[in-house]
Amino acid sequence: MTRSLGGAPEFLNGLIETLTERGRALLRRNGSPPEPARQELAAMGEMLLSRRGEASGVALAQSLLAGFEAASVSERVAFLKSLVDRFGPDRRKVELAIEALRADEGRQALDNLHSAAEPRRQELIRRLNLAPGGTTALVQMREHLLGYLREHQELQAIDADFVHLFTSWFNRGFLVLRPIDWTTPANILEKIIRYEAVHAIRDWNDLRNRLEPGDRRCYGFFHPQLVDEPLIFVEVALTKEIPTSIAPLLDLSRQPIAAAEATTAVFYSISNTQKGLGGVSFGNFLIKQVVQDLTRELAGLKTFVTLSPVPGFAAWLARERKAEQSRALDGTAKETLQLLDTPDWHKSAETAGALRDVLLAAGAFYFLKAKTPTGRPVDPVARFHLGNGARLERLNFLGDTSSNGQKQSHGLMVNYLYSIGEIEKNHEAFAESGQVVASAEVRRTLRADLASSDLVPAR
Repeated sequence: MTRSLGGAPEFLNGLIETLTERGRALLRRNGSPPEPARQELAAMGEMLLSRRGEASGVALAQSLLAGFEAASVSERVAFLKSLVDRFGPDRRKVELAIEALRADEGRQALDNLHSAAEPRRQELIRRLNLAPGGTTALVQMREHLLGYLREHQELQAIDADFVHLFTSWFNRGFLVLRPIDWTTPANILEKIIRYEAVHAIRDWNDLRNRLEPGDRRCYGFFHPQLVDEPLIFVEVALTKEIPTSIAPLLDLSRQPIAAAEATTAVFYSISNTQKGLGGVSFGNFLIKQVVQDLTRELAGLKTFVTLSPVPGFAAWLARERKAEQSRALDGTAKETLQLLDTPDWHKSAETAGALRDVLLAAGAFYFLKAKTPTGRPVDPVARFHLGNGARLERLNFLGDTSSNGQKQSHGLMVNYLYSIGEIEKNHEAFAESGQVVASAEVRRTLRADLASSDLVPAR
């Protein structure tokens, strides 16, 4: 007889809880209660690595994680630094493994070197993950770590270990795509309100407007160890055309259309919810699976686009305006852009009209020419969508007139187009040489004297 695995997470959690209680009892009998306040965190880490008993190990792991969360910032930093100093690779074992490899080029010697070179802290993190709620606690630990990196660069090695392990633990194969709608449990809906990072959800009526109508969809990726925590979610509007601004999509008084009438799916907000998982990318899988699900549900959908913010544009443009010499802006453009300093400039049709072409030309340069030291676009949202195989389809002047939209991009928004037949080619062009696939409309927006053959036209 085959037993259903539908209750597997509950069964495993119950088993871990039982092991934890047994571990606590063992430690009490041995006279060494795992009270975080009484033990230095690094010493607890050494003890955890030395234990062979799983029950006592689970209890120790839980105590160490609780101790870290309760510790002061200085104590947390001290513990993380100890992971660098005391929990790196065993240098002597590495040297012996290298000598053995030189003497014997067999596979076993190579495997031994690989094992010896692994930092001890990776095994410590694995053991910490065995504690009830260990995965969540470790994601929170890395969130703290990311906040300390600027002042403590030596912690980069720990961050690399977290990314290495999280990339495996949060592999796409473990993630489950679930629709989120107005009937979803309230504890998850509350998190959607809290985590929305692109267009703030004002209240429950605003959330309802994004989830309940028939021309709206929302999907989230969930992990078995973070059952009620969406790791990333996307909000989708079903429309009859590619939108140029966000306000009509969020308007509480708008008239919904029947989903069957829609020809276009608009990804207008994609939010990562866990700061501790920064750098562990699964957003590309989310978009691809949502496209597949929507295509199966609605045969009339032919166009898949985003309506995306441009979070770094205003700051970049401010630097270019101040620069004595700028490739992006000539003297006339700089003079015109002084109008941006006028309060509520976008509410004046005359001022907006004077700025439109200059601002769009600067936007085209920002996307097509401005690069990081590694040769990638400076805009993080652009790197995300272009890396996933989208093409830069259109720049939208005053696409977001909210205070946040004005602050981060002077209202500029963009459409990235996901053309099913071109995604792989676009991805390869970007991944191999950093080339930006852009529509003819966007390329024409760039100043003529700046256009060159290194721009990849839309196919």
